[in-house]
Amino acid sequence: MAKTQRVVIPYAPRHEFLPLHQRKQRWGAVVAHRRAGKTVACVNELIKGALTSKRNRPRFAYIAPQLKQAKSVAWDYAKHYGLVVPGAKAHESELRVDFPNEGQVRLFGSDNPDAMRGMYFDGVILDEAADMSPRVFNEVVRPALSDRQGWCIWIGTPKGQNDFYDLWQKAQHDPDWFALMLKASETGIIDPAELADAAKQMTAEQYAQEYECSFQAAIVGAYYGRELDQVDEQGRIVDGLYDPHMEVHTAWDIGLNDQTVIVFFQQKAFEIRVIDCYAANGFGLDHYANVLQQRGYKYGRHIWPHDGAHGDWSSAGGRSRVDTARELGLNVEILPRGQIEDGINAVRRVLPKVWFDREKTDHLLKALRQYRRQWDDIRKTFYERPYHDWTSDYADAFRYMAIGVREPDAQLANLPKRSKGWIV
Repeated sequence: MAKTQRVVIPYAPRHEFLPLHQRKQRWGAVVAHRRAGKTVACVNELIKGALTSKRNRPRFAYIAPQLKQAKSVAWDYAKHYGLVVPGAKAHESELRVDFPNEGQVRLFGSDNPDAMRGMYFDGVILDEAADMSPRVFNEVVRPALSDRQGWCIWIGTPKGQNDFYDLWQKAQHDPDWFALMLKASETGIIDPAELADAAKQMTAEQYAQEYECSFQAAIVGAYYGRELDQVDEQGRIVDGLYDPHMEVHTAWDIGLNDQTVIVFFQQKAFEIRVIDCYAANGFGLDHYANVLQQRGYKYGRHIWPHDGAHGDWSSAGGRSRVDTARELGLNVEILPRGQIEDGINAVRRVLPKVWFDREKTDHLLKALRQYRRQWDDIRKTFYERPYHDWTSDYADAFRYMAIGVREPDAQLANLPKRSKGWIV
């Protein structure tokens, strides 16, 4: 029988995080203000799990939106607390701490979900969950938890009413979920004078989001917030938009290391119906051609970005992406090279004409709402280019759609409009 050894890890939990460590539920959502200490609490929750789990070779994971973010934010904590255990070893190249009981804590980034495929997990922390694609949990993490019935906690600061907001709503009303919200005005962790100074230097929306955990605050720097609010107000998110009598066009953002996103739309006169959206990564063009075929739509144009013509996207080698696409029966059109700013303006111009399918474009809509410029805390201004995260691929595909749609004939300008549906 293996000997047990008492080890004291130098972590004194803040009382605000005791409910997290004491919870019994398998699933949970924690909304915490900046500098509340959530990363330290999360890393120690994973270490506790790796050391106390009764399962063979327990595996626990900390996942941040990007791997470099996981390393800069959590790796020092993982070593500081984990290597106190006699015999524990840190593996820098894999951002992994191994314990003598064969337990592990490892860091990942949701920007490379393929690094987690085929693994099993006993417990997972999704940190800054509002910045992650929901596909990471649904397609990678959830299957990895199944055979061990592992747990998962989503934790972070709000970024508007996206999937993290939906999870928070569920956690508050489902007894099988753990829910915890930590507002700076209630925890007392940050000195009141410091909070007052932060409130002076930040916009009201920034302060409400970052310190008061507001899901209602407008996403700072969002490109299409006003236009999408109008989409909501005018009831242009509905069920069952697809018209089987009309052609379906697609717009693609082609990714080899990132996601490939395909937006499916129909157009008649001045109205555009976005009826479907598909995203995946790590596949060749034949996969996406099969996806299109399985949808069963009657296709018209397939709009690709200017760089879609370059490079090889096939296993045979030597053929361009366009050659491969046309061999698979896709009528590809390549957009001219343009400036991102011009494409963003094109999106703003077409959004007043766009309708969305509620269910099939849910991830696309959430990505468009969250697509934003990055704020520079030092210069107190926005960077000129968009912030690159999981939303970028969706937003790029939609941008190519906006650039590629064809203006209606001038003689259609005087046709009457219905409150819903196509112009007739």
